[in-house]
Amino acid sequence: MANIPFSLAQLEQSEDFVRRHIGPSESEMAEMLEFVGADSLDDLMKQTVPAGIRLPEALNIGDSITEVQALHELKQIAAKNQIKRSFIGMGYSDTITPNVILRNVLENPGWYTAYTPYQPEIAQGRLEALLNFQQVTIDLTGLELASASLLDEATAAAEAMGLAKRVSKNRKANSFFVADDVHPQTLDVVKTRADMFGFDVIVGKESEAASHDVFGALLQYPGTTGEVKDLTDIISALHDNKAIVSVAADIMSLVLLKSPGEMGADVVLGSAQRFGVPMGYGGPHAAFFATRDAYKRSLPGRIIGVSKDTRGRPALRMALQTREQHIRREKANSNICTAQVLLANMASFYAVYHGPKGLKTIATRINRLADLLASALTRHGYALKHSSWFDTITVLVDDKASLIARAAEAGMNLRSDLADNEVGISIDETTNRHDLKALIDLFCGDLHGFDIEMLDAEITTQGSKSLPESLLRSDDILSNPVFNSYHSETEMLRYIKSLEDKDLALNHSMISLGSCTMKLNATAEMIPVTWPEFGKLHPFAPIEQAQGYKQMIDELSEWLINITGYDAMSMQPNSGAQGEYAGLIAIKNYHESRGEGHRDVCLIPSSAHGTNPASAQMVSLKVVVVNCDKNGNVDLADLRKKAAEVADNLSCAMITYPSTHGVYEETIKEMCDIVHEFGGQVYMDGANMNAQVGVTSPGLIGGDVSHLNLHKTFCIPHGGGGPGMGPIGVKAHLAPFLPNHQVIDTGNTTAGNGAVSAAPWGSASILPISYMYIKMMGSAGLKKATEVAMLNANYIAQKLEGHYPVLYKGRNNRVAHECIIDLRPIKESSGVSEMDVAKRLNDYGFHAPTMSFPVAGTLMIEPTESEAKAELDRFIEAMICIRAEMAKVESGEWDATDNPLHNAPHTLDDICDSDWNRSYDRQTAAYPVPSVARNKFWPSVNRIDDVYGDRNLICSCPSIETYMED
Repeated sequence: MANIPFSLAQLEQSEDFVRRHIGPSESEMAEMLEFVGADSLDDLMKQTVPAGIRLPEALNIGDSITEVQALHELKQIAAKNQIKRSFIGMGYSDTITPNVILRNVLENPGWYTAYTPYQPEIAQGRLEALLNFQQVTIDLTGLELASASLLDEATAAAEAMGLAKRVSKNRKANSFFVADDVHPQTLDVVKTRADMFGFDVIVGKESEAASHDVFGALLQYPGTTGEVKDLTDIISALHDNKAIVSVAADIMSLVLLKSPGEMGADVVLGSAQRFGVPMGYGGPHAAFFATRDAYKRSLPGRIIGVSKDTRGRPALRMALQTREQHIRREKANSNICTAQVLLANMASFYAVYHGPKGLKTIATRINRLADLLASALTRHGYALKHSSWFDTITVLVDDKASLIARAAEAGMNLRSDLADNEVGISIDETTNRHDLKALIDLFCGDLHGFDIEMLDAEITTQGSKSLPESLLRSDDILSNPVFNSYHSETEMLRYIKSLEDKDLALNHSMISLGSCTMKLNATAEMIPVTWPEFGKLHPFAPIEQAQGYKQMIDELSEWLINITGYDAMSMQPNSGAQGEYAGLIAIKNYHESRGEGHRDVCLIPSSAHGTNPASAQMVSLKVVVVNCDKNGNVDLADLRKKAAEVADNLSCAMITYPSTHGVYEETIKEMCDIVHEFGGQVYMDGANMNAQVGVTSPGLIGGDVSHLNLHKTFCIPHGGGGPGMGPIGVKAHLAPFLPNHQVIDTGNTTAGNGAVSAAPWGSASILPISYMYIKMMGSAGLKKATEVAMLNANYIAQKLEGHYPVLYKGRNNRVAHECIIDLRPIKESSGVSEMDVAKRLNDYGFHAPTMSFPVAGTLMIEPTESEAKAELDRFIEAMICIRAEMAKVESGEWDATDNPLHNAPHTLDDICDSDWNRSYDRQTAAYPVPSVARNKFWPSVNRIDDVYGDRNLICSCPSIETYMED
């Protein structure tokens, strides 16, 4: 046998994860470098990145390791988490994720790698699942209009407060009432938001709410300690005072209980977590949010609506998008930039799979187990705080500390943050007879003599008294056919698959969205998400039971601190927009600590992402727009002029780097210096961090705080529009102002700071994804990822430059990790719009790049480092062919409306139509280049009529008769 000419180290290196993550091979990179005119990746960096901001030394992350090694090491860390039976409640319940949903949705890249459905023709599957989610919300809440989910229950409550202020007719009131039996983490987030808006929060018994002059109120149903009460009279009294009433409700209880909408509530919100989504130490979970139709223009988040396509068929899309902060900017109602789509889809599938009968069985069983426990405890002599409950009872005890300790020893967590003599117990879907016996034994001793069967027989005979008869639901829920058709696993599997096939995700082709960084979400990164060691932990479990999470979060924080050049990190914000919000709060509180609370002006370049000005208004900052020059760079003279004009009141500037135009601006350090010179802080938006890692850092450049989109640069998948994570890094002087948490002290900030998310560490269960990515890439791999991302972007830019103008370039005619191609001149000469190009790309099997942002009439392309040269070339071929098609319209060879661009995307119905009467053939329509035939993706609907959908707003599931009529 011939000797193999490699060392052991080289052989081991061949299994390195880096080569799996990075798309182009070494030989392909050499070809591409030659084409763009660079000798090496390092040479390309020297040509592209200003010398003054390049890192002086390598990252200190460690060497890359294999997938097997990383999974083994993380498994050992995860084993340090102690998974005890959780009876804590407080809005978080253990649940059973049906395996058909676990395997085919949560673990399926066809669902978790898709992007936000801005191109609805290739997103009909997840749009239908979201419409189902809205229908579940509408049915259970008793209101007319629902959103497609929000980030968590506490954030939803804060959004409800903002809505109340906007629509309340009690204009002069500046106070918001919160009932004292609202979950404490919800109150925490609401107080933070109120403080930023300058609202006063009044906390008291809900019976006293109407005695206060308030613009709105928040009630809990059932209360945090379990009580179920009729809120009708309280809501009516508040309405008499022109207040808007929001109710935070338990979604499972609403299966059995009268809806808050029927009681008169204006807004109903809560968490859908217990509909099949693991607790995950706090998230991600989808919040539901419903309101009255009259308030649709003020509804936060996204709404899925029913419209029609050009063939007149029903088609789904995001409705009323003009409400969104991307467009309204500093006039936005909210800065919410995303939903929790993947988790909302899971919850909606849970409702579809179980149907109304199955859900009622689950909810009734939960209530019966709570009844049995209550019966045993009261018979033994314990007093209960309330006489009504759904799943939660509060027990009055003498020696609380001893009881809590004995429970922990027995493997159980009870709620302990109540009054000195109160202990809470919450039952969930996973609770069984063994758990019930263990709880009774804990409270009553081993010799109590209670027989569960006997207790159950008595309740069955006498009836349950825990749910007041007057509050039992009398109306039908989930009567739509979709909730009554797929109850066998075979049918459910096929339904899920039918929706998946309508969506284009990363498992089909490259998604080249600029500023969105759609890169590989490696399987090894995703596997730990479903480990029970991470999934089954309650976010308010004692911290000593979460040592695995603590170690992972601490290590990840240290890595991100090293990568960003900052001094401290908070993992709490559970989206990029929440990260912006938390960072601006830190800046605001910093100024106030120095006696400069009057600083309330935020400078934002005209090119900024829409969330920047929207986030600024969330903390009551006044936005002053800074101009950009003809090359797309921030106008330094205008920045200095405006900073000087507002010097005494300058709070901060929000800057994206590299710029939103995809360029490393040479003057970035000068920008930061100007802001600092006039007393402001620099918020550096982390959207384009994929062009910084290992090459430069916001801390080095001059930033004071940044959020990091872990769902972009650090590989958490976009999930069809969520989940996301937006932790913030700060310089030392801002560290005391990071968010804390009322229930669990996060330990890295000044006590008393408010929370911005419901859980202490946000959506903690997806942090293992970023942990695995960084661990497997190592210092060198992370830097190489940045370099290859820039190589891919420059390769595309130069390949397309002879066909489309590239709008902005930096030094040596380089772009950063993304490039903008300008369609405006071509549109002027041909009439073909950027929308036509975007839809035509669907026929070639691609999702469109970012359209008309940051410049109207353009496409922003970001290929990421994960795309191989063959896929880049396939995309380039599509774009060049589309340019040739545009030329045919320009020359008059094709009519302005009878052409494949104007009619795109083409569906199978088009191609099979016997009445084909277009001037181009079917082959041109559906198979414009041979490569398409190898893996044809068929859009399931034709181009959707946006105007019709907004004028005829339907946000619930159409009946089967409606589809038959259409």
